[in-house]
Amino acid sequence: MSAIEVGGKNIALDEDGFLADIGDWNEEVALALAKTENVDMTDAHWEVVNFLRDYYAEYKIAPMIRILTKAIGKKLGKEKGNTKYLYELYPAGPAKQACKIAGLPKPTGCV
Repeated sequence: MSAIEVGGKNIALDEDGFLADIGDWNEEVALALAKTENVDMTDAHWEVVNFLRDYYAEYKIAPMIRILTKAIGKKLGKEKGNTKYLYELYPAGPAKQACKIAGLPKPTGCV
């Protein structure tokens, strides 16, 4: 198990780089995780991260990409609810990479 240091505290990560304890998440941790993923967080990135955190709070599951695009389209608009837009923000895979930065577990179906 690896870790990242944020604010002088070691934050444990699982073997895939996701938080070992989702309770460790905060915006500072998200920025550190984004840095490890080579993602420069913009308002658009935060919009997806916050959407994912709200989704997880409601459904207790991190959505797969197909469900993610559909749900984002309903809430944030059709122009944001498509894979092209999401891959521009999170090129390593919107569901997996965005969930990692959002401090959520790895989505089911992600390899």
